[in-house]
Amino acid sequence: MRRKIITLTLAVAMSMSLSGGLSAQAEEANMTVFWWGNQVRNERTQEILDMFAQENPGVTFDGQFADGTDYWTRLATLSAGGSIPDVIQMDYLYIEQYAANDLLLDLTPYIEDGTIDVSNVSDTILSTGEIDGKIYGLCNGINSPALMYNKTLLDEAGIEVPDYMTLDQFKDICREVYEKTGYKTSLTLGSSTSTAYLEYLLRSHGLQLYGDGAFGVNGAEDFEEFFELLEIGITEGWHVDPSVYVERQAASVEQDCLVYGSSPETMSWCAFYASNQLVAMQNAAPEGIEIGITTWPTDDPEASNYLKPSQFFCISADTEYPEIAAQLLNYITNSVECNNVLLGERGVPISSVVAESISDNLSEKEQEVVTYINDVITPMCSTINPPSPENASEVISLIDGLTEKVLYQEITPKEAAEQLYEEGNAILAS
Repeated sequence: MRRKIITLTLAVAMSMSLSGGLSAQAEEANMTVFWWGNQVRNERTQEILDMFAQENPGVTFDGQFADGTDYWTRLATLSAGGSIPDVIQMDYLYIEQYAANDLLLDLTPYIEDGTIDVSNVSDTILSTGEIDGKIYGLCNGINSPALMYNKTLLDEAGIEVPDYMTLDQFKDICREVYEKTGYKTSLTLGSSTSTAYLEYLLRSHGLQLYGDGAFGVNGAEDFEEFFELLEIGITEGWHVDPSVYVERQAASVEQDCLVYGSSPETMSWCAFYASNQLVAMQNAAPEGIEIGITTWPTDDPEASNYLKPSQFFCISADTEYPEIAAQLLNYITNSVECNNVLLGERGVPISSVVAESISDNLSEKEQEVVTYINDVITPMCSTINPPSPENASEVISLIDGLTEKVLYQEITPKEAAEQLYEEGNAILAS
């Protein structure tokens, strides 16, 4: 089923883009679209907004963007002030929270009346934006956890990075890279990265981070493996000093230790991201450096790996222009012309027809992402966890804080695990 979602093997069923254009009598509409991302995403998104506006006279867009950390702070502030943008980019982590607070428009009527055409979208993918029987978000593309790495550096050092690395293999590579090149390892740069990898490791033990009003683990000891990996890296010297993170924007591809820095002491041979970030990471890399892609380390890759909606586009429940906003989501989903600009930067397109249509125009790195999704992740993965609960953001902040304390050796992994279990359960129960 999953392979059918993303494999680019269907015949092209259309020769013209499906813009879903508005009628000639469309009302004047000035709409705000808000997203997070890198420079590549910013430029491509603005271009397709301009294209849609050109095809639909009277419609204009105020495109706004932020980095991954500032985005959620700004969106929360805008939401609290009753000025949430018309169309927003949304993460699987937060969609349930925003829907529960009546901030998102139910897209179901626009799907049912054909305003948003999902005839070439798998029900499995469509359902990722469904909460309590209503669809609140339309997936932008498919991605998965992915370890980006400095392939040029490792090739020169004679170090091979296999897919499906175990934790022991990963630690051995970290040690070997540090010994041979001086480059260190970065396991986290905040902004939910720590939480995502903790959750990934828990999946390998058949556990979920979140249960019903509490953690979905057996006890604090289930968290120790994650914190122990950080401690090993710091005590053995192969993890970057946490002070490196202080003046950098969390989750910023351009400032990640993999591509940013002037010496091996402050740089990393790898970075934990999602697969759709490979193109942006390659663009941010110094000239002559090739970025490779593989799986996050785990002792059970099939249990840990999953296919994930890269992000959603959602419509504000308070927008004055719900019909036009729905037409924009249809354009992003079904227009071949639009997707020949986006080129899968947010993930493999969810429309099988669009995915097939743009395949020949993908760059080498964009094709590499498709191959990674199809040939590495799809055959060796399991179902994604349910969306995070409404108060997950507080848990994420707690995990980031404990991660920092372990890296600074202020607390032990056992202490961090116990504190997370006690304080996190209290948050989730509140």
